[in-house]
Amino acid sequence: MRPWESNIRKVVPYVPGEQPNQPHMIKLNTNENPYPPSPAVTESLYTFDADKLRMYPDPAAKSLVDALAKRYKVEPEQVFTGVGSDDVLAMAFLTFFNSGKPVLFADITYSFYDVWAEVFRIPYQTVPLDERFRICKEDYYRENGGIVLANPNAPTGEAEGLDVVEDILRHNQDVIVIVDEAYIDFGGESALPLLDKYENLLIVQTLSKSRSMAGMRIGYAFGGKDAIRYLNDVKYSFNSYTMSQPALALGVAAVEDEAYFRETVHKIIQTRERVKQELRALGFVCGDSQSNFLFVTHPKLQAERLFEDLKKANIYVRYFKKPRIDQFLRITIGTDDEMDELLDFLRGYISIANDNR
Repeated sequence: MRPWESNIRKVVPYVPGEQPNQPHMIKLNTNENPYPPSPAVTESLYTFDADKLRMYPDPAAKSLVDALAKRYKVEPEQVFTGVGSDDVLAMAFLTFFNSGKPVLFADITYSFYDVWAEVFRIPYQTVPLDERFRICKEDYYRENGGIVLANPNAPTGEAEGLDVVEDILRHNQDVIVIVDEAYIDFGGESALPLLDKYENLLIVQTLSKSRSMAGMRIGYAFGGKDAIRYLNDVKYSFNSYTMSQPALALGVAAVEDEAYFRETVHKIIQTRERVKQELRALGFVCGDSQSNFLFVTHPKLQAERLFEDLKKANIYVRYFKKPRIDQFLRITIGTDDEMDELLDFLRGYISIANDNR
């Protein structure tokens, strides 16, 4: 090792899903919304005053904070914004997990959590999900430095009831409990009703999934006023101007178009439930996903090989070569036409596999 390398902070990085750019591809690997953003977003983009770009954006992101507060019926002082939910979560890790005690999160969950813990030198322990990929709430009845729950979980798509979330909160009122609700609009129960009851609760959401704004990077959190103030203190000490002028304008437009949001989410849920049944008819084991993706395995197919063969057909899904889930694929819900093409491929693939036995 060269002398200057001895003090470098080294981590195993998070590996994002591929962003291929192939003609006629079906991209079902990064949980993006298959439908465009609200027409109000397009209108806001076309009417955006480019002269504003010479000025710094509002560091408090007031227009977006106010829109979110109105939509979710909370006080503006209970809202925090960031550059995607990843930025919000990173700020939360940096702000709240400072006790020296291990932070707890599931062994199968969003794989950025352990990366942030490593980057910020936060001790952590992973808590095994049960054989159905569900949380055992009693496993969180122990001393810790904080808890992170993805609900619905990723990559499994399973959602815990509000009773489970509240039970974990009730047993851990001396630490911050983060509930990562990136996929909550597609199913499950939001923890928002618990905000007034538990001042140590932080709920993180995003415009990336249900509002088709992944490319604009807008995330936000709800919490008690003191917790949000602490978050802002750290953010302002790290980067005061996190939200760009266009992001603020387009984010407000997306939040305010409730009708389009509900229509799009409804279409994705309908497609998800149909594809669940079709995949099960093909022999796949598919849980009760409450997200915009499915987590599936097939007892007669090798997941990594199927992943590679799908890619050769320009159909991209997500494969995780990790313990307990290396025989599963995560499949984002696309349009009905995209999912029909996937199903047609799988029918032919399984037919050939059966003929070769």
